[in-house]
Amino acid sequence: MTRSMSEIRMWAFWRAVLAEFLGMIIFIFIGLSAAIGDQNDSYANQEVKVAFAFGLAIATLAYCIGHISGAHLNPAISIGFVTCCRMSLLRAFFYVIAQMLGAVAGSAIVYGLRPQTTESLGVNKLKEISPRQGFGTEFMLTLQLVLCVLAITDKRRDIGGSAPLAIGFSVVVGHLAGISYTGCGINPARSFGPAIILDSFDDHWVYWAGPISGGLVAALLYNFLLAPRDDLFSGKTRALFCCGSVPESDSSEPLLDDAKDAA
Repeated sequence: MTRSMSEIRMWAFWRAVLAEFLGMIIFIFIGLSAAIGDQNDSYANQEVKVAFAFGLAIATLAYCIGHISGAHLNPAISIGFVTCCRMSLLRAFFYVIAQMLGAVAGSAIVYGLRPQTTESLGVNKLKEISPRQGFGTEFMLTLQLVLCVLAITDKRRDIGGSAPLAIGFSVVVGHLAGISYTGCGINPARSFGPAIILDSFDDHWVYWAGPISGGLVAALLYNFLLAPRDDLFSGKTRALFCCGSVPESDSSEPLLDDAKDAA
């Protein structure tokens, strides 16, 4: 427990949380702006535009903040990392809070800047399918996304500089497949932001239960069946209660209290 709480005293920890917050604002701003851009365009090219806006935004932000926080920008991914014992519970908690707040802030910015003739804010809604079908769609789309992220960030592999693009294209693929059915949430924070601004929560549970379940199953599949590690279980779980394997966790940075004393 002491080692776990020491993580929260590191500057790197709070920089990572801030990166998730700012990254989420930018991600939501770009994605929602594309989604509400032309309400008169009902053709397939609108879906392609939105899919690439979300996907390329993730790829760009992964290059920008990936070395700071890992650029999760999605509670389902953070929960997947915890399930794989690659991240501490404490860090995941603060990441999810930052992601939620960033999504709300980004949605509020889009709401304030949108044309007065535009009432939409890109709230995800089921389109002629049942909540059960919506859950299944969100589950499968998030499953492929989290599997991609876990495989790309596996330290046993050397992907090189193509990792952010691979994750971005995974987001694009998810949107191309899911926009016509659920609007493609695959990210509880992305769905929560505009929903809370417009107070629109129809079938909102689908956009939490589906992605989180998909992320959990993806992590279990990857960590225990597809690419199991040789570590002992006790070694894996140690990461849950101390510094997880995020980019900055290996750096020797003074604790906040130590920095205060030095001053």
